[in-house]
Amino acid sequence: MSRSGADLALLLLGGFRTLVDAAIAELARRGHEDVRPVHDFAMRAIAAGADSASELGRRLSISKQSAARTIAVLQERGYVARDTDPNDARRKRLQVTPLGFEVLHQGEAIFDELRDQWARQIGAAELEAFEAHLTTLVGKQPVRFDTPGWITHDLGG
Repeated sequence: MSRSGADLALLLLGGFRTLVDAAIAELARRGHEDVRPVHDFAMRAIAAGADSASELGRRLSISKQSAARTIAVLQERGYVARDTDPNDARRKRLQVTPLGFEVLHQGEAIFDELRDQWARQIGAAELEAFEAHLTTLVGKQPVRFDTPGWITHDLGG
C-alpha cells in the first residue's frame, strides 16, 4: 500500500497525540486533572531558563500575551512562582515550584510506562528500530521547546 507524505505526517502526529492524550489522562487520574500539554512545554522552558513572559513567548513561538496567560494559569495552580531576581530586586523571574517539578517527573514516568506499553504491543526490538529510524530522519539534536502553531490551540489562541 502506497502512502503519501501527508499520510506519514498524519501518522507521526497521530502517534504524538496518542501518547500525549494518554499521558494527560493518566496525570488526571493521578490528581493533576488541570494539566495540559502546553503546561509541560512551558514548565520545561521555564526550568531551562525562560524566566519572563517575553522569553517564554520566544521559546514557545507564541505571543507575549499568550505566554503571560499561560504563566498566570501555572501560578494559579501552583506550578510556577515569581521570585525576586538576586541580581536586580526590581525584576521578578519565573521559577518552577516543587509541585511543578513533581508534575514534570510524573509525566516523564508516565511516558516511560507508555513506551513500555508500545514495546509490548509491537515488540521491544521493533520499537527500538522505529526509534532508531526516527533518529536518523529527524537527527540527534534534542527537540527544542519551540512548538508548532497548532499547539497554541491548547492556549486558546
